[in-house]
Amino acid sequence: MPGEASGPVAVQQVWDRQNVWSRAADRLKRRIARTRLASLLLGACAAVMGAAAAQTMDLGMAGETLAFGAAVAAALVPLTVRSAGPAATHDWTRLRSVAEALKSEVYVSLAGAGRYRGATGPGPLLETSERIEADGADLLHHLTGIRADARSLPAVSGIDSYARERVRRQLDGYYRPKARLMGGRVRVVRRIEMALGAAGAVCGAAAGAFQVGEIAAWVAVATTLAAAVSTHAAASKYEYQELEYARTAGQLARLLARHERDAAHTGSAEGGDAFAAECELVISAQNEAWMARLPGDDAPALP
Repeated sequence: MPGEASGPVAVQQVWDRQNVWSRAADRLKRRIARTRLASLLLGACAAVMGAAAAQTMDLGMAGETLAFGAAVAAALVPLTVRSAGPAATHDWTRLRSVAEALKSEVYVSLAGAGRYRGATGPGPLLETSERIEADGADLLHHLTGIRADARSLPAVSGIDSYARERVRRQLDGYYRPKARLMGGRVRVVRRIEMALGAAGAVCGAAAGAFQVGEIAAWVAVATTLAAAVSTHAAASKYEYQELEYARTAGQLARLLARHERDAAHTGSAEGGDAFAAECELVISAQNEAWMARLPGDDAPALP
């Protein structure tokens, strides 16, 4: 980021760097999500094929092929899990943290709030952004090959436009939809768990009533699959994410309502500074909460 840039050019450069960090975080998050899903599917395949193999060994190649497939799937699980372990999640969270910190500085500087109020040049923004990126210097390899998208600067030129473009857009365009999305995933997981539990119960009842030993083996399969789904949901922290997104949305909505009420009476510069500072604190707290709950600390291992 050239130090001699000034005015809007310098802000645009910081905005472009923010986009690079954000895209790097998105890329790593997608890789982690794909790896977790692959681990879930491999674990499920190992359980199903293992049970099927035990019941078809007398059929020759069919049973042997299923047993081989089950062994391969089980062996691949720890290899895929490694790519979505605590180290990868830690890197993703820090990439997102840098991206969000840069975004915060750009919005606050455009609003002319806080330490940027009365600033005559881009010096404070450049110094702050350089310090933020320096803190993530060990993550630069994740940025390889990523170029910034062509994006205009946010249409922010004061506290009112900051409230509209930053706070309202985050509230309605990100946190509320994300809370609904995570809530939907929680419901899907619970339905799958219930369905697998019911299937296990039916298999157990059928095996006992009709004295069919082959059916009894599928009780363990259903239990294993239910546990795998639960573990996947725990590692992905769907319930925790729903809570955090909803909590953040509620706090931003209250701050926005208070700002609109207070601005109608006073509209002071100090009030605007405090509003921007509180909003950025709420937004950053959501990321900090992730840092405090990285998978591997308290979540069960992937299946």
